Amino acid sequence: MLKRLVITGYKQHELGIFDDKHPGIHYIKKAITARLIPLIEEGLEWVIISGQLGVETWAAEVVIDLQEQYPHLQYAVITPFLEQEKNWNELKKENYERLVSLADFYTSLTKRPYEAPWQFIEKDKFLLRNSDGLLIVYDNENEGSPKFMKKMAETFAEQKDYEIMIITADDLQMIVEEEQWNHWQ
Repeated sequence: MLKRLVITGYKQHELGIFDDKHPGIHYIKKAITARLIPLIEEGLEWVIISGQLGVETWAAEVVIDLQEQYPHLQYAVITPFLEQEKNWNELKKENYERLVSLADFYTSLTKRPYEAPWQFIEKDKFLLRNSDGLLIVYDNENEGSPKFMKKMAETFAEQKDYEIMIITADDLQMIVEEEQWNHWQ
C-alpha cells in the first residue's frame, strides 16, 4: 500500500503550454485525479512534489481540490534549492506562493540558492528514499526533464519495493477522446 507518492512530469514549457488557460492542463489534471482517487481510497496519505512549474504544480492543485472530499490527504513541497521561483514571472510566482502556503509541509532540501545540477540529483534521491511510489507524466517518445527521475526511479525499484506509475500520451489522448465522446452524446 502506498502512503507517500511523488508526482512529477514535464515542465510547462516542455509541453508547449505557456498560459494557465491551455486546454491540455484540464486533461493532465483529470488523468492525475483518476490515478489518485483509488490510491487515496487504499490509504494514500501524502503527495510529494518539488514544486516545478507544470505537472507538479497542477498535481498540487488536484490535491487541493481532492482535500475537500479526502481531508486526510496532505501534500508536501520539497524544493531542490532556495528561491526556486526567483526568475519566474509575477503570475507564476503568485500561484506558486499560494500552493506553497497551502502545503501541509514545505522545505528546501539544500537550504541554499541554486548552485549546480547536483541539487536536482540530490532532490530526486531524497524523494525516492522518502516515498513508496512515483506517478510520472511521461512519454518515452518525447524525452524531457522527467527522464532523469524516471531512470533513477527504475534503478531504485530494482532494489526496493517501489511502485512506478506512468501517465502516457496515449492515456491523455484516451481522456480527450472520452470527453469528446461524452460531449456529443
